[in-house]
Amino acid sequence: MLDFKKEDIATILVRYNVAMEKALTPDEAAEQLYPKDALFKAVAKAIYEGEEDDVIEALDACLKSGKDPIKLIDEALLPGMAVVSNLYDQGIIFLPNVMMSADAMLEGIDYCKTKTKEVPKSKGTIVCHVAEGDVHDIGKNIVAALLRADGFSVVDLGRDVPVDEVVAAAAKEKPVMITGTALMTTTMYAFKEVNDKLVEKGLKIPFACGGGAVNQEFVESYSLGVYGEEASEAAKFANYILKNGADIGKMRNEFHYH
Repeated sequence: MLDFKKEDIATILVRYNVAMEKALTPDEAAEQLYPKDALFKAVAKAIYEGEEDDVIEALDACLKSGKDPIKLIDEALLPGMAVVSNLYDQGIIFLPNVMMSADAMLEGIDYCKTKTKEVPKSKGTIVCHVAEGDVHDIGKNIVAALLRADGFSVVDLGRDVPVDEVVAAAAKEKPVMITGTALMTTTMYAFKEVNDKLVEKGLKIPFACGGGAVNQEFVESYSLGVYGEEASEAAKFANYILKNGADIGKMRNEFHYH
C-alpha cells in the first residue's frame, strides 16, 4: 500500500492553472491586465464582459474627452481583446466568452469608423474558407471573427468553396495567410489540391488548416500546410508571419503539437 503524506496528496492530479484559479477569479485576473488609462480601461472591461452597449458607451466617453476615433482601435479596443486572448490562452476563460468579446470588439471598431472619414490601417489580409464539399462553417466563422478582432482584414469565401475559387482569391488578394477548415474527412483532400495549385502559380502563402477532419500529419504532408489545433491560433499564425516572415518550416517548428 502506498504511503502518502497529506501534503504529498495535495500536489497529485492538479489540473493545469488550478493554482491560478484559486488565487484569482477571471474578473480579478482581467483587472490586472486592463490599460491604466481609466477611459481605455472602461472600453477594455466592456469588451471582456462582452457587452456591446457598454463598449459604445465607453467609446463615447473617450470621444467626448477628445480621443481620436481611429487611435481608439489601437489604444482601447485591441488592448481589450488582448486581455481576453491572454485569459483564454491561460485557460481562465473559454471560447464562448472569446466569441462574445470579439463581437463586442468588432461592434466598437464599426462604431469608431462612423466617427471619422479616416480608414483604419489593417495588419494585412487573410483569406478564409471551408473546404469544397463541406458545409460546416462554425469553425471558419470563429476563425474569421477572431482574425478581424485582432486587426486583420478577412476575405471570407464561405463554405463549400471550389478549389479554383480559393486559388483565384489568393492571387487577387495577395494575403498574409490562407485558412481552411474541414469537418468531413471526404472533403479534406481539397486542401492538397489548393496547395498544389498555389505552388503551380508560385503563390507560396502559408495555408493554415484545421477542423475535425484533419490532423498535423496530414496538413504537413503538403508543402504550404500549417496545422492549427484551435481556432484562436489563426491570429497567432498571422502575427508570427508579420514578425518573422512566411517560412513554413519555422512556423511548423514554432507551432508543433507532438
